[in-house]
Amino acid sequence: MYDVVILGAGKIGRLVTRLLDGTGEYRLRVGDAHAGNLETVGRTLRHGSTQRVDFDANSELDAILHGARAVLSCAPFRHNKRIAERAKAHGAHYLDLTEDVAVTHHVKALAKDAKTAFIPQCGLAPGFISIAGMHLVRGMSEIQELNLRVGALPRFPTNALRYNLTWSTDGLVNEYCNPCEALIDGRKVEVPPLEQVEQLSIDGVPYEAFNTSGGLGTLAETLAGKARHVNYKTLRYPGHRDLVKFLLHDLRFREHREELVRIFDRALPTTTDDVVVIFAYAKGTENGRYVEKTYAHRVQHREMHGELWSAIQVTTAGGICAVADLLLQGRLPQQGFVRQEDVRHEEFLANRFGRCFA
Repeated sequence: MYDVVILGAGKIGRLVTRLLDGTGEYRLRVGDAHAGNLETVGRTLRHGSTQRVDFDANSELDAILHGARAVLSCAPFRHNKRIAERAKAHGAHYLDLTEDVAVTHHVKALAKDAKTAFIPQCGLAPGFISIAGMHLVRGMSEIQELNLRVGALPRFPTNALRYNLTWSTDGLVNEYCNPCEALIDGRKVEVPPLEQVEQLSIDGVPYEAFNTSGGLGTLAETLAGKARHVNYKTLRYPGHRDLVKFLLHDLRFREHREELVRIFDRALPTTTDDVVVIFAYAKGTENGRYVEKTYAHRVQHREMHGELWSAIQVTTAGGICAVADLLLQGRLPQQGFVRQEDVRHEEFLANRFGRCFA
């Protein structure tokens, strides 16, 4: 059995635990700072144990990581630098779900002389969208543009923002505030969040898309000098972006992010009745012809292991579980920094956990 630590037993970590535990091939140690989360996970955990862990305490991280082959961090992004450092100290593979660019740069630096694999950004966006995007351009001799669009949305929005909380509120506010990476004319640049708004329709449903931070993962670096234009934008229902910009800029919540997180947590309900919309398209030269390739997919909430899970839980947990599974099966590099685009699209979709995207 694979000895694996899961840190964070919230919305995503709980499903990661259920998926890995359900195989009977993983022996799990689940750590979280909140007793309630651990109690919920512990009710169904068959192959493993739970323990309280302060993610800011090296001694508590060391205790749970001792002897582990890998650690999957589903903790808030601000804890991941420390978790990655302790994983390296214990010789454990490291995977996370972070969308934070600074965290990813720190993980990459740690991976330079590591004897194990360091794979950040293993969720949906960043994560699977990079795998799908790289799949579109892999056969192109010249890449004119690659455009990635992802949204996790309520199926039936009822408030002015036309949005419900489906994942980390910290991560949501973070991606609305931080600079965004892109390629313009082959050069890696930073563009402002919430800008470059576009209107589009997918299967007859109108959406707006705008810049948000982190969703591009490491693709800008990977494709620099190889592609002319590469960008990532978040999908929302029309009108959402203007209201968020009003909150962040006019009311200055950009300078008081923690306060906005508290307001969103108090005022925006969570939902499991959601849909994940994935849309990517690439233009370039293949076999001497100028072609366009597209990838479009919708994932809805579903019942798994006798419980209803939201679409964002299914896709995010499925993403990190599939990458971890491929890693531990020896199908990915076993040391150093591993990018999401290093994962082959075909192998990902064939994996027992990646099938949720198929």
